[in-house]
Amino acid sequence: MTSPDPDTGPDTGLLAPGWAGSPAASATSDGAYLQALLDAEAALTRAQARLGLAPDAAADAVTEAAHADRFDVRSLAERARAGGNPVIPLVADLTKAVGEEYGPYVHRGATSQDILDSATMLVAGRTLDLVLTDLHRVQLALARLASEHRDTAMPGRTLTQHAVPATFGLKAAGWRSLVLDARDRVTVVRSSLPVQLGGAAGTLAAFTVYGAEDAPALTAAFAAELGLGAPVLPWHTLRTPVADLAGCLAFTAGALGKIAADVLVLGRTEIAEVTEGSGGGSSAMPHKANPVRSTLIAAAARRAPQLAATLFGSMAAEDERPAGAWHAEWEPLRDLLRLAGGAARDAVALTEGLRVNADTMREHLDLTHGLIVSERLSAELAPVLGRSRAKQLLTDLAKRTYTEGLSLGELLAQEPDLKDVDLDEHTDPARYTGSAGALTDRALERR
Repeated sequence: MTSPDPDTGPDTGLLAPGWAGSPAASATSDGAYLQALLDAEAALTRAQARLGLAPDAAADAVTEAAHADRFDVRSLAERARAGGNPVIPLVADLTKAVGEEYGPYVHRGATSQDILDSATMLVAGRTLDLVLTDLHRVQLALARLASEHRDTAMPGRTLTQHAVPATFGLKAAGWRSLVLDARDRVTVVRSSLPVQLGGAAGTLAAFTVYGAEDAPALTAAFAAELGLGAPVLPWHTLRTPVADLAGCLAFTAGALGKIAADVLVLGRTEIAEVTEGSGGGSSAMPHKANPVRSTLIAAAARRAPQLAATLFGSMAAEDERPAGAWHAEWEPLRDLLRLAGGAARDAVALTEGLRVNADTMREHLDLTHGLIVSERLSAELAPVLGRSRAKQLLTDLAKRTYTEGLSLGELLAQEPDLKDVDLDEHTDPARYTGSAGALTDRALERR
């Protein structure tokens, strides 16, 4: 057995099928991050040129050199250990690539955190755009399911047990409501992602040496170059943007995780009320069609809160630039972007291909021999028998349904005091779904 080769290439997601091969994986790759760093460096030089603080030729030279395929990402990663971040070796390589005449305008006045934070916002924005596209497809698929199954009766389950009848349309409408909540949160965060520009300690002091008399104007020009927001203050240790990302990404993973959790339960062999459109195989059991999409989404939903917790914990950052708190954000934030992006990708396949077994749902309404409508019967029989007697009767008959093998409706039909009661109406589970249809319609009005 040979030892593993330490130089086997970039992270390809071998142990991360939830995001491997997804658009989010490409948007958050080392190459994509490197390009975002270079985009930030080039944008900073262009912003300074826009304000007359650097020659236009310098901006052109830096922009021309700032292409990721011209740099060795592995070398940058290894050399990042010396200074603790990849911007330091990148600035050296980019300066060399730009050339002697305009090299001094690379990174001029900035600190490493300005570039890495700005690049992170670029990567986040590009990834969130992909997530939003997938969330839109998911909500469309769920709207279709909710509309088609508006009146498809099924058991409503609480604490794992049959409770009262519900509808699959209402369940799908609820899933869609969560997805729209996630979409709204992601949209707000996406629109507010800011650049970072503060210099060594958040004072923009070095830029004044190079002639910047209006620091906010430089920040605004930098933001405009990158298509990001211009913050009121540098946020080196004011980590609202990262915390907002953590919150919306964890929420998105959880919202999609709710759908996955329900599908995993309803798709069990002994329940089989829904089925994934294309299940995955087993290495040992040829008959299996595993709910892989739901499984991967559920895995993302379980990991996301802990990653978000690390990012929220990093808000307690000391001084004007911290040691460790900032550095602790990089990997969990990228993981969160990948998890949410991968989950959204899988949720598209799950919801667009989901098969609903309406006949099975209807059959399951009878598993409790009519007891699933005992709530309705308690209310309907109270005026006839009195509240106390009605409750006692239903309690006694509930036991007899199992010992005598008769349904609740059949036993009620033997009660002489109930001969004038429409038991067919009151004991039909499909006729006791309350306002499920109206609630579904109301939910589908949301765009």
